[in-house]
Amino acid sequence: MVVAAHTRARVRDDIVRLVHRELDVHQLVVAVGRSLRKAVPFDGTCLLTIDPATLLPTGEVVENGLPPAATTRLTEIELREPDLNKFTALAHARVPAASLSAATGGDLDRSLRQRELRRPNGFADELRAVLTGPGGSWGALTLLRMSTRPAFAPADVRFVASLGPVLADGIRRATLRAHVAPGHGDCADTGLLVIAPDDSVEVMNPSAERWIDELTTAACGPLPVAVRAVVAQTRRVAATGETVASARVHTRAGRWLMVRGSLVGDDRVSVLLEAARPAELAAAIADTYGLTDRERAITGLVAHGLTTAEIADRLHLSAYTVQDHLKAIFDKSGTGSRGELVARLFLDHHLPQLLAGTLSR
Repeated sequence: MVVAAHTRARVRDDIVRLVHRELDVHQLVVAVGRSLRKAVPFDGTCLLTIDPATLLPTGEVVENGLPPAATTRLTEIELREPDLNKFTALAHARVPAASLSAATGGDLDRSLRQRELRRPNGFADELRAVLTGPGGSWGALTLLRMSTRPAFAPADVRFVASLGPVLADGIRRATLRAHVAPGHGDCADTGLLVIAPDDSVEVMNPSAERWIDELTTAACGPLPVAVRAVVAQTRRVAATGETVASARVHTRAGRWLMVRGSLVGDDRVSVLLEAARPAELAAAIADTYGLTDRERAITGLVAHGLTTAEIADRLHLSAYTVQDHLKAIFDKSGTGSRGELVARLFLDHHLPQLLAGTLSR
């Protein structure tokens, strides 16, 4: 299946334009899929949004992929069981994309997810890519081909890998554009879920129901992907003594949510869902804009009304260095002045306490 170089160049240009349009994540993924299919034909696709801090999935957009009933098992395989081309491995690979046919030498059934889930649903080869830009990994893309199609070629893998930084920037931009929906109920209270060993819900309080409503999409299956991922990760880390699993999620209503899991018996998991605290929000926004530690500190001091000279004195920098950092901050946040920067952070993201600890440094 040969695609001309000029077709791929045109598709790349189209995708770059899409990234800079006012699209939400779902709209962006659908539009990118329509364009990408012209350069790398596929039959189904899944885009997972990822928390850059933990690499755990936080949302998903699926078109012609696995049925919702299979998604819980897919998440479990991804986070708890050995398999090929797992996203955590691709995120650290020299080339963050690979086809299953290449990884298995053509014997696709060497993959657990292929044997259990893909093949029974008519799929054969898959192309996976982790979407990483300067601000971290923001997404994981899977392209699927039916068994009637040929395998993905090395040129397909290279092309999709080359789009990773562009698509990561697009997802980051779409996240930034999310706003709180008017009239949406208050979800300030902590939600509690208890997930049984068979992944059924044993307990769900009203606050958890409201939070899950903000996370749910048509293709997400019984539970949102962020909750499924934290449950699977909690079970995995319990066996290794690692930190309890957690993920930051930007909900459909524009709120930052922390999802935390802990084991309460044999494979029974307690999940807390609560609004992110100021320090967590600060980290989330810093990641979203790709701000460095120094840029985040300067942003906090700007928000507190300090002048360039006062910031320079506080951080033991020259005024010229502070100005250079401010220019970088304006570029990353898409603002042009101190006032616009503060409005963007504090009004658009509803973070009146963002970086509140900066003055104490």
